[in-house]
Amino acid sequence: MALRRYMQVDVFADRPGAGNPLAVVLDAQGLDDAAMQAIARWTRLPETTFLFPAASPDSSYRLRIFSPRREVPFAGHPSVGSAHVALAAGLAQVKDGLLVQDGIAGKLPLRVTGSGQKRTIAVRTPHTNVVEIASPDDPRLRPALAGLPLGALPPALVEGGRRWWLVEMADEVALRAASPDWAAIGKLAQDTESMGVCVFARSHDPVYYLAVRAWVGAPAQFEDAASGAANATLAAFLASQGALPGSGGFYRISQGREVGHDAIIELTVDAEGEVWSGGRTCTVVEGHINWP
Repeated sequence: MALRRYMQVDVFADRPGAGNPLAVVLDAQGLDDAAMQAIARWTRLPETTFLFPAASPDSSYRLRIFSPRREVPFAGHPSVGSAHVALAAGLAQVKDGLLVQDGIAGKLPLRVTGSGQKRTIAVRTPHTNVVEIASPDDPRLRPALAGLPLGALPPALVEGGRRWWLVEMADEVALRAASPDWAAIGKLAQDTESMGVCVFARSHDPVYYLAVRAWVGAPAQFEDAASGAANATLAAFLASQGALPGSGGFYRISQGREVGHDAIIELTVDAEGEVWSGGRTCTVVEGHINWP
């Protein structure tokens, strides 16, 4: 038998079932790329992560992230959820309020506040750049945006670890009622080498400032329950446009209700312009995986 510690958690949630699920293999030493990809296919979760001991004294642990189809350089909810697992399992210690994740995207700090059920973890996300700002009448965008009442900001293609089209909608009611055209979104994603379309709308809810939906067009087509990376990309774009909601660079978003979840993600754009994406995480499954 090759027992390895294994946990499943719900990220960006204060209760099981509300956020985005993640599988974490804690004792990943000895697993090669093919084995990690096979485990990620087997879990059938959006991402599966693998924790390794730190390779240098200035990091807390090494992390690799796999979707069921491929390795992912960076993603928000796997980073936050894996940090939660590393702390819960005693594999890492917070120093000066931070953990440091070492992965393909480099060494990224994670800010840890609170403890127990109220602990919040936020990752400083990779830098973002605006690839282009487009017109809603752009022939590439028109089929995917057909019938959507749009907001004030123009659509933008933004790169931040992953590339998304960011599209503001007129209001929260319209956003929540929208039905994505998956064929059009899939073609747009393939033609522009992007994940798909992340739509957002301003909200008057007392808990969150934005409602967000992330429609992944390629390689699969689905709606993401809660995307820390997409929302970090959105936060950086809003900051560049002088359009951040909330005050002091901090705000919350709601995502996932349309697919049976109820995630809350906290975004902060700090004084240096760095974007932090985070929230709470719940442990749902704790045990072992038997994988040679």
